[in-house]
Amino acid sequence: LTYFNGRGRAEVIRLLFAQANVSYDDIRINKSDWPAIKPKTPYGHVPILNVSGKILAESHAIERYLARKFDLLGGNEWEAAKIDEIICNLEDVWLKMLPWIHEENSSKKDEMFDKLVKKTATPFLEQYEKFLVNSHGPYFIGNKISLADLAVFNMLNYFSKLTPKYPKLNEFATKIGQMPKIKAWIDKRPDTNF
Repeated sequence: LTYFNGRGRAEVIRLLFAQANVSYDDIRINKSDWPAIKPKTPYGHVPILNVSGKILAESHAIERYLARKFDLLGGNEWEAAKIDEIICNLEDVWLKMLPWIHEENSSKKDEMFDKLVKKTATPFLEQYEKFLVNSHGPYFIGNKISLADLAVFNMLNYFSKLTPKYPKLNEFATKIGQMPKIKAWIDKRPDTNF
């Protein structure tokens, strides 16, 4: 797995590897090395996954590939489609977060976060609290952990100060974060800016 030295678009992929207890090479590139690496990627961005010399690009394609391989894509086609639905919805939230994530000026970043909470985070958290209540189980889709759960967990980490207001989401985030393989990854992962 090749990505920048940050969680960003590679963290759900890393969580999938952790949950499946599968080792991999976590290649983290410096931004200064990016101009030389960029032309070697299929679409001019990362993450990319090298599978026995074959390159797979696009974070969601990699996530789905690994989720299918690790049996984390639901128990049937309907569950897989509902997992895709959540991934697509999270992408909408992610795109709204990108300017805030990449902002380097701390006072501007704080101001942007306040707007992000009002316009994006609060509706997201309210919707996902309701979704989890209606799922009638500990997971978003089906009766076992899936890609959807890991992706939502990853997103909730960005809004961890807000989740206590949402009891089901808070319980969910705590539960996923305490799962032994996930906790082991979180405890050892590098501390990064994004």
